Amino acid sequence: MIAIAGSKGGSGKSTVTLGLAEAFARAATPAIAVDADRQLPNLHVMADLERRPTVADLDRTVDITDVAQPLPRESDVGIVPAVTSAQSFEFDGLGEHAVDGHQLLLDCPSGAGPDVVDPLGEAEGAIIVASNTGRSLEAAETTIEMARRLGVPIYGVVLNRCTAVPDAVSRWSGVPILGCVPEHPSPLLNDEVRAAFDRIVETLTTQSPSDRAPPEATGGTLPTGTVELDARLDGGLEPGSIVALVASPASQAEHLLYRASGVRGTLYLSTDRSRDAVRQAIESASSGGTPPTIRHVGGEDALESTRSLVDKLPDAANLIIDPVDALERRDRRAYAAFLDALRERILETDGLAILSCLDDPPANRAATLRAADAVFELETVSGGPGTDIEHYLSVPKYRAKAGFSETIRLTFDANARVGPIEPPTRFD
Repeated sequence: MIAIAGSKGGSGKSTVTLGLAEAFARAATPAIAVDADRQLPNLHVMADLERRPTVADLDRTVDITDVAQPLPRESDVGIVPAVTSAQSFEFDGLGEHAVDGHQLLLDCPSGAGPDVVDPLGEAEGAIIVASNTGRSLEAAETTIEMARRLGVPIYGVVLNRCTAVPDAVSRWSGVPILGCVPEHPSPLLNDEVRAAFDRIVETLTTQSPSDRAPPEATGGTLPTGTVELDARLDGGLEPGSIVALVASPASQAEHLLYRASGVRGTLYLSTDRSRDAVRQAIESASSGGTPPTIRHVGGEDALESTRSLVDKLPDAANLIIDPVDALERRDRRAYAAFLDALRERILETDGLAILSCLDDPPANRAATLRAADAVFELETVSGGPGTDIEHYLSVPKYRAKAGFSETIRLTFDANARVGPIEPPTRFD
């Protein structure tokens, strides 16, 4: 299962998906192309096929070929349209419907949010699509970094509407160049374009396992400021990570936020408390370290205000949103667009975002949990009168270590140590 991905809209992912599917078929390997774009599905339009059945109809069948419509000009290519607005589908079960001997291709949406993470994270490998523009190449680098965070091997990059490899691409480390696809008004009907896709498929089929090895992470981890947690995480979380911290209002989860805010430069966005209230709470907690920059975001334009502040995040900074529930109650599309922007900025800056989630979830909580690279759940346990209150942190989701399943006991006393202090970051 190969994800065809690229953060820049208009780079030609759908064209490349269809071109590769047809090239696989010409090489005697039947192919199924699945439209994974929930917001702007167009694979069926390009193929001149019906809108239904969709990938969501796989819930009622076993074989993906049962819902795939054959491509009129190539019967060994099947097309599966994306879900409709009234449907839902989780890509973690797609592999169960795969058919031996068929090549499965996922046409991913643009952006860097949860709608991209879902299919990309389930793929066995990724092909990055870019064109020869500065914005497209920068977006491709973001997609490469996303795949690295998800542990998905990069099979290579396809340069669409190009006749030569741009200099910037030649400098990408560990990213094979699969080939260039020339520009043409009707690319999928042009012999030169078809030949380019045939060469790309030939390159793919001759790659060695080492060519497809996941790129190694570079740089160190980012401590959370909670020693017990950082010790289990081998020092902290990877730069560019988004964390969802789920807890009840009475759990003292804010101590985790305060500790994180003291480790490095932090923008602390509160949706339900004033700046002074947050500042006083942090000072009372004696978490030490660099004081955060605190802002209150509220009212009807809370989501827009938050996004504006996120766009200004400096490199290697923390972002804390406490709690994120108020933003989750906004329109689904608007909130999904915000998560896309957050993902892109956190990756771009090698920062760390912590979204505090109360345990009475709003409608869009699922989008938050999908976007998160790690989900922390804090539980407070009391044995009754005269007994100590204990705090336990479980990690049901951690993309960097899929097998991580520890429950960690935390202490919130005033003498608890915080992680190493990094140089402060300036916020304008």
